[in-house]
Amino acid sequence: MNQLASQAQAITFGCRLNIAESETMRGLAARAGYADALIINTCAVTGEAESQARQAIRRAARENPGRPILVTGCAAQIAPEAWAALPGVTRVIGNGVKLDPSAWGAPVAPILREAPMSIAAGGGTRAFLAVQQGCDHGCTFCIIPQGRGPARALPIAEAVMAARALAAHHAEIVLTGVDLASHPQLAALIRAVLREVPELPRLRLSSLDPAALDDAFWRVFAEEDRLMPHLHLSAQHGHDLMLKRMKRRHSRADLLQLAARARALRPDAALGADLIAGFPTETEEHLCAMLELVAEARFAFLHVFPYSARAGTPAARMPQLPVALRRERAARLRAAGEAERGRFLASRIGRTEESLMEADGMGHTQHSAPIRVPGAARGSLIRARVTGSDGRILMAEAA
Repeated sequence: MNQLASQAQAITFGCRLNIAESETMRGLAARAGYADALIINTCAVTGEAESQARQAIRRAARENPGRPILVTGCAAQIAPEAWAALPGVTRVIGNGVKLDPSAWGAPVAPILREAPMSIAAGGGTRAFLAVQQGCDHGCTFCIIPQGRGPARALPIAEAVMAARALAAHHAEIVLTGVDLASHPQLAALIRAVLREVPELPRLRLSSLDPAALDDAFWRVFAEEDRLMPHLHLSAQHGHDLMLKRMKRRHSRADLLQLAARARALRPDAALGADLIAGFPTETEEHLCAMLELVAEARFAFLHVFPYSARAGTPAARMPQLPVALRRERAARLRAAGEAERGRFLASRIGRTEESLMEADGMGHTQHSAPIRVPGAARGSLIRARVTGSDGRILMAEAA
């Protein structure tokens, strides 16, 4: 950045929920008179995420002195004074009010009435609709409840209204939240969006807690063709002792049963998972169980995190593994995921995939697999025949 921007910009760290919120805050900042502001939306999941956010703030203050820097997000909520003390920071805005127009001094738009819990946003070809906030669970490794507060849900009517607005400009909407599966009416919400917004071609779900998926959800997954055949699970580990010490509510057997159920209902379903490597007290045996789970459940799309101790969490008081060992185990876990990814992509060769194109002939299939279709226009929803794979990306030609 060599000069002040002409409109508010956002740098987002962390989850898809943060992405949705950043887009909303850009609009709020502009309406509140912060047209040239830089919004830093922080994440507290790992120490690395916090470090990257601090580096972004220092870089922005150095390259554009005087530009307003507004800091928010989970890390800023947990330690606001520390973030306010960084160079160039104009304001720290709490997570609980960052989508409230009054916190910004912005005029209230109809969809933003009454200090909304969650708002839809999407600046690209895919839009994110945040329908849930907060978390009531006490996972021993997680600081997020301190940053996001208790679980609460967006009413179905408001979610439908936001989805209708987004569908006018996007072919795919992703429902997201801190703990999306805890939405007390998730199945009904999915059905309502698909019923009331018939012009929406694709609806996708972000990370789901395996313990919260009930029979109503599985009926929706089986019956709604416009709900993408792709589930990403907050699995976190593959050994029962580690899951117990993490205070997760599912077992290894639950994960395998869930994978089998998903494929029984939709045989081509693609599964992904969040997994933590190097959790305190983890042994080589525990890691091997997780590596085996990746293969048994056929988790093709992994998000792997080396364990990062968060002050104030129970896990931070447990015996810690060396950081180098955590990173080495994370690398092994990623390699296992890449092998499953390669197998899944190879299974799609010769098939015709409906793909949403995003940029430079690149897009994603219904299963969230990256696909390259030379010459395909950004924003188009096309059918493409898969001709090959390099183990990470599908190669295809327009059908």
